[in-house]
Amino acid sequence: MSLTAGAAVAAATARLAAAGVDSARLDARLLVAEVVGLTAPALSSRAELPLDAAQAARLDAMVARREGREPVSRILGRRGFWTLDLALGPATLDPRPDSETVIDAVLADVSDRGTALRLLDFGTGSGCLLLALLSELPAATGLGVDRSLAALEVARANARHSGLAERAAFTLSDWGAALDGWFDVIVANPPYIRGGDIAGLEPEVARFDPRLALDGGADGLDCYRALAPDIARLLAPGGLAVLEVGQGQVPAVEALLAAAGLQTLSARRDLGGVERCVVARWPDGK
Repeated sequence: MSLTAGAAVAAATARLAAAGVDSARLDARLLVAEVVGLTAPALSSRAELPLDAAQAARLDAMVARREGREPVSRILGRRGFWTLDLALGPATLDPRPDSETVIDAVLADVSDRGTALRLLDFGTGSGCLLLALLSELPAATGLGVDRSLAALEVARANARHSGLAERAAFTLSDWGAALDGWFDVIVANPPYIRGGDIAGLEPEVARFDPRLALDGGADGLDCYRALAPDIARLLAPGGLAVLEVGQGQVPAVEALLAAAGLQTLSARRDLGGVERCVVARWPDGK
C-alpha cells in the first residue's frame, strides 16, 4: 500500500517530536509539501495523495536531517524574508523575521519611496536586508558588502532571482575598508553573539549558522566598534543608519555611534517586544 501524504505527515511529525523539535507538525507538513510539489496549505486537502518510492526516500532523508536539528530553511535551501524568497548557503546566516524590524525602521523614515537613494548593507550575507529595501524603494540603488566570497555569490543569485540585479551591486570588503563615497542609508545585521555563548544556542543556530555571522567577540560588540567609524565616514549628511542588535545591547551600541559623531534617534522593537535595532542619523552639515 502506498504511503499517503497524510500518513507521511503523521509519521514525520512523530519522528521530529521524538527528536525534540518544537515545531514538529509544521515542519513535517513543510517537508512533505516540498516532496509532493504542493504548498503546505494546499497539502491539507490532499491527504490521500500517494507518494511514490522516490518521493518517500527523499522525504525520509529530509526528515533525518531535521531530526539532526538542521533547520527546514536549510534543508529546502531557501527562506522567505519580507516579500522575497531567498536562497541560502552554508556561508550565509539564515534570516530571521526579527531582522525585518530593520526594514520597517528604514521605510518609516523615508517620506518619498520614489527618491533615488543610495543604500549600503554591511555584512550582506544572503542579501536579505538590501534586497528587501530595494523591493520597496524602486528608484534606489544599493551595495552589499561581505568578507565571504561564498556569501556574495548567494546574494548575487538572490538579486537575479528577485529581479533586482540591475540596482544591486556586491563587493568583497572587511566592513568599509574598500569603500568610499557617501550613502543615504546604511543598514547592518552584524555578528553580535558573545563568542562564549554560541555553543549554548539552539542547535539550529549553533550547528548550522556560520560562526563568522554569529561571533561578536567576548562582549558581542566587536563588530559595532569596527563599524561605527566606517558608518560615520560613509553616511551622507542627514543620512540614516539602522543596525540590528542583540537583546540588551542598545545602550552600548548607541554610545559607540554617538562617540563616532552620529546622532542616535531611537531603538525599535521587534514583534516579540525586544529592542532589536538602533536608528541613528548623521547631522546635516557634514
